[in-house]
Amino acid sequence: MTGVLVTGGTGRTGGELVRLLREAGVPVRVASRDPDAENPDAIRFDWDDPATHSAALDGIDRVFLMPPPHSADPLPLVEPFLAEARRRGVRRLVFLGSAIPLAPSGLELAARVRARPGWVVLRPSGFMQNFLRSHPVGARIQRDGEIRTGAGDGRVGWIDARDIAATAAALLSVPDAVHGDQRDYLLTGPQSLSYPEAAATITVGTGRPIRVIHTSQEQQTADLRAAGVSAPFAGLLAAADAGARTGRHDEVSTAVLDLTGRAPRTFAEFVEEHAARWAAPTA
Repeated sequence: MTGVLVTGGTGRTGGELVRLLREAGVPVRVASRDPDAENPDAIRFDWDDPATHSAALDGIDRVFLMPPPHSADPLPLVEPFLAEARRRGVRRLVFLGSAIPLAPSGLELAARVRARPGWVVLRPSGFMQNFLRSHPVGARIQRDGEIRTGAGDGRVGWIDARDIAATAAALLSVPDAVHGDQRDYLLTGPQSLSYPEAAATITVGTGRPIRVIHTSQEQQTADLRAAGVSAPFAGLLAAADAGARTGRHDEVSTAVLDLTGRAPRTFAEFVEEHAARWAAPTA
């Protein structure tokens, strides 16, 4: 088949991308470690098992590349896949990087992607979905009504994962897309917000007071470790917040609008849609 291989195809961004591509009539192959046996488009894919890469790429001409989540060193895992994609003649590769680089080798990985034909690098800012309970930040909001951060009043251009998916869909919907030939896109929402501003928006949208507790980078690392995040990745997340404190991530772009024709969701809209998910836990 010709079509799009979506790695991380059951996640918050990949799952939405799969839906959008199917709506557009684009053949999709959904790659995940635990594929749905009832989905004929699903295939087993494991970053730790290069033997699964070849079958996933068979007949594919476009790839949405989402690196291994929560990995402090993704490059050694992704390199064999990039080599296999090149051997098989993949013409378009859309890489989900980050505007807030976490792993040092993530920067090198993005550079490797840029070195091949047909590349596009998406650099989304912080995900709005981090405020939901599937993420340590969101879990603490839901449980304790608080955000603990070392970012101070530093702002981030928070973006909804669905808007990232919509941008990727615009780039992958046709084999010879007019957008994104060897381009690097910063993806953000329509405004940047600090954690105190985000907490105030959640408070207004839900009626539940959300407080912000400012911590040191070391304490935030310890809090993330206590939430079950691995030591290397906890350190990277805390360092990203420390970078926000300096204003490093206070950026806003028009890339979502430019590529999709639709403005990205605001954080207030996101809060209104998900308000029930921040309800205080019952005793």
